[in-house]
Amino acid sequence: MLKTQVTENQGNIQVFLNRYFKLSQRGTDIRTEMLAGLTTFIAMSYLIFVIPGQFLAAAGMPHTSATAATILSTVFATLLIGLYANLPIAMGPGLGLGAVFAFVMVGSMGLSWQTALGAVFVSGVLFFILAITNITKAVIEAIPTMLKSAIGVGLGLFIAFIGFKGAGIIVPSPGTIVTLGSLKQPGVLLAIIGLIINSILLARKVKGAFLIGILSTTIIGMFMGVAKVPTSINDLISFIPPMPVETMGQLDIMAAIGYGLVSIIFTITIVDLFDNIGTLIAISGKAKLLDKNGNLPDINKALLAGSLAAMMGSFLGSCTVTSYLESAAGVGAGGKSGLASVTTGILFLATLFITPLAALVPGAATSSILIILGALMIGEIAHIDFTDFTNALPAFLTIILMPLTSSIVEGMAFGFIAYTLLKVVTGRVKEINPLMYVLSIIFAIHLWMK
Repeated sequence: MLKTQVTENQGNIQVFLNRYFKLSQRGTDIRTEMLAGLTTFIAMSYLIFVIPGQFLAAAGMPHTSATAATILSTVFATLLIGLYANLPIAMGPGLGLGAVFAFVMVGSMGLSWQTALGAVFVSGVLFFILAITNITKAVIEAIPTMLKSAIGVGLGLFIAFIGFKGAGIIVPSPGTIVTLGSLKQPGVLLAIIGLIINSILLARKVKGAFLIGILSTTIIGMFMGVAKVPTSINDLISFIPPMPVETMGQLDIMAAIGYGLVSIIFTITIVDLFDNIGTLIAISGKAKLLDKNGNLPDINKALLAGSLAAMMGSFLGSCTVTSYLESAAGVGAGGKSGLASVTTGILFLATLFITPLAALVPGAATSSILIILGALMIGEIAHIDFTDFTNALPAFLTIILMPLTSSIVEGMAFGFIAYTLLKVVTGRVKEINPLMYVLSIIFAIHLWMK
């Protein structure tokens, strides 16, 4: 009788999951979705090492709390988009936006990480407002495609620059701004080894390439004296999952509002918006979830999930949360519903037990990941028409000034202003969306107040 009851309960659960996630309707099943969720987890699990190590700790945040905040933000966001939007897409703190957080807001602008978290929260609120109105569509349509591509390329160069700098491959130089570092240094040598390992794994399309690369580079680093060698089981596993007690609730919203961070908050919101929409459309298309017009039904549900995730992430102590392209790995394994995301979220929750392991990973092991990700983002340049100077110069300024000024905002500012100006003086005002005038004026005011 007990066996019959267990079987009946299992059947009820399967019926519930099938109905809630529309599995049969989408031509999938529970096993396929769980396997897809595992695949996505393996593909993007490197973020629990990269985000705290390369960005949050660099901003002065306590490493253990930053790691816990990263994991919990990922869990919350991924479960939310899976349960609410029913999409096979995972979310987590973004690399590009992590760079803005650590090296622009805290580094260049001199903000405390508490104020920077406040700015992330405010941008999440703004994102929420955009998501529940038609403003989202208006903003997306206002910015020309080539500028959207240029932002992606510039962000990729910026991330790669951070990776080269973090690896010690390039170092400051009074005469030439930067120069090649000493390749004989153990840390630099380890970063190059990591770059080679990760490149080979990625080129051979090995699943979980970045995770395998980080762990293998860390082990090599232990033999080279660059990475800390664990001396007990407590250096690898935490039997009591840590909480982000030192970062949770530390965001300073009033300081962010009072500091006059309008342009940076606007930029974070726009970049996050592009990140989310681009990823949502690309992954949903691969999962065959788009309608006949190439649109994602109920995309606002996914955007609302993203905005709420950004707010929750900043409360926990994380940089802006966004959709991850690595979700494509899960979709490639057959994922078509939010059950895949729920599986990914639960697996990330389990990683709280291995947070001590994240502290063992040296910067040299994660720097190579940033370099490779930068290279992958450069591909967007193919969508820019450089034969038209009114497009070429704005795109070039956007791309080159992001890494040179260490600021996403400045790159976007010069690009947007140049685009509007050149179109006006060449009599091509019909190509300018009226909202671009507003955006250009906002950026011009920002530059004037610098």
